[in-house]
Amino acid sequence: MNTPTLEHLSTRREQRPVPPALLAALRERFGERCSTATAVREQHGRDESTYPMTPPDAVVFCESTECVAAAVKLAAAHAVPVIAYGTGSSLEGHLLAVHGGLSIDVSRMAALVSVDADDLTVTVQAGVTREQLNREIKDSGLFFPIDPGANASLGGMAATRASGTNAVRYGTMRENVLALTVVTASGEVIRTGTRAKKSSAGYDLTRLFVGSEGTLGIITEVTLRLYPLPEAVSAAICHFPRIADAVDTTIQIIQMGVPIARCELLDAHAIRGVNRYAGLTLREQPMLLMEFHGSEAGVKEQAETVQALAREHGGADFEWARTPEERTRLWAARHKAYFASLQTRPGCRSLSTDTCVPISRLAESINESVAEAEAAGLPYWVVGHVGDGNFHLSYLLDPNSPTEVATAERLSQQMVRRAIRLQGTCTGEHGIGLHKIGYLVDEAGAGAVEMMKSIKRALDPLNIMNPGKVLAL
Repeated sequence: MNTPTLEHLSTRREQRPVPPALLAALRERFGERCSTATAVREQHGRDESTYPMTPPDAVVFCESTECVAAAVKLAAAHAVPVIAYGTGSSLEGHLLAVHGGLSIDVSRMAALVSVDADDLTVTVQAGVTREQLNREIKDSGLFFPIDPGANASLGGMAATRASGTNAVRYGTMRENVLALTVVTASGEVIRTGTRAKKSSAGYDLTRLFVGSEGTLGIITEVTLRLYPLPEAVSAAICHFPRIADAVDTTIQIIQMGVPIARCELLDAHAIRGVNRYAGLTLREQPMLLMEFHGSEAGVKEQAETVQALAREHGGADFEWARTPEERTRLWAARHKAYFASLQTRPGCRSLSTDTCVPISRLAESINESVAEAEAAGLPYWVVGHVGDGNFHLSYLLDPNSPTEVATAERLSQQMVRRAIRLQGTCTGEHGIGLHKIGYLVDEAGAGAVEMMKSIKRALDPLNIMNPGKVLAL
């Protein structure tokens, strides 16, 4: 398995630095929007992974598709790598300039191009974040449900095929992206898909670019599905004696077809961190945080069914959060679990691994992964979008301890291999990035990966689009 680790990432870097002629052309074209300042480069050379900072040689701040195309054309003329940058919230080393090159920052591309409320669609520039989108369309009675936790850019969410807390009901970015504007490796601008709900016209290029992690092109605009705001929304928490009890309840919820909107698992360690970070007083034992959407009668029926199932597995009575303020506080605490956990061990880093398995194998996958973490003695915490079989296990490690780094990596590998053995995937939503390149071969097989490489070579013959990620070329 050829998976880069913290120790040898720097030694595998084959530099293709930005030549002076390209820097001069970039400065002439973009002026102050092209930066080689150390602080700017360092900001664009780190994400939320445990990999060391690996900065690009220059950063270009783009404000339009035409701007991105111009930057890519210049880079392609010199065979220099380009890496798209949105908010920097990725977890698998997606943003690191492991071959040097140019970071193209699309965060200033933050405009809603069009809102088509009658068709339940919206087109946005790639730098628009999910929170910004929902703020700007709130008066329309519509919302965009994909919620990975971080306030990520929608271009980045499309590029990594993000999902999150609402995926059990509304699906992932794969189901909710209708069309894209993409700058190819040659600097050409293409458009994929339409605003129609379906099409049988040609290859599905939209799905090819969704999840490609910037290795085939740079997404500059995204057309998305929107949904009517539900008539009624209620959130509830339910505590359980053991993680297994919470997971078994979730399995029954899904198998019975209850249309639950959100079903999140937090273990005792995650809750302990959240309590300290957010000033909450939640009971420190395994908990499901659930949300129900629909009519008043529908929400009531869903909640009663789930409460009955929870009691069969030792679950406590629901604690309700019915007002928007109460719900917001609970979900804000859930979304801060990552940063809350870091504060429980000052100076640590979090190696966070996610996998997704068939719902019937979820309890086995989580229980064995937790048992291994306990036996290793490394601090950890568990959260999960368990309604769709996806969970995250994060190991808190001292980045200066080779023993702890190696232990966390071993535990992560065991967890991923288990998911693949259970006919699941090495990543439900984080993506491959740098960290899971070898696992992609284990999961998909050498033949399928070779086909992916053929597509990559055809669309990016110079290998300048985020090289070193997803595929080992």
